[in-house]
Amino acid sequence: MAKANTNYTDEMVAKMVATYKAEPTRATVDALAMALGKNTRSIIAKLSREGVYVAQPRVTKTGEPVVRKAELLSTIEAHFGTELPSLVKASKADLQKLTDIVSQ
Repeated sequence: MAKANTNYTDEMVAKMVATYKAEPTRATVDALAMALGKNTRSIIAKLSREGVYVAQPRVTKTGEPVVRKAELLSTIEAHFGTELPSLVKASKADLQKLTDIVSQ
């Protein structure tokens, strides 16, 4: 039985894990990809399989954390103490305005 072709040697994996653990950022992933001649998705996948990769929090273009409509609706419903299922169809901007008002 032939040995499977591996993309990463044990030495490469050890270096990746140690480097990423020291500084778990996207910049580290990019640097590892350049150093090892791999693409960033491959590095992220390998770090994930090794159990060390931590996904970066999603942010908007302005750097604010991404807030889902469901979270806004939940805040509004909690404030009024009732379910408001028709608000699901409201725009995210309107829900954000309403959340800002009830949070004051």
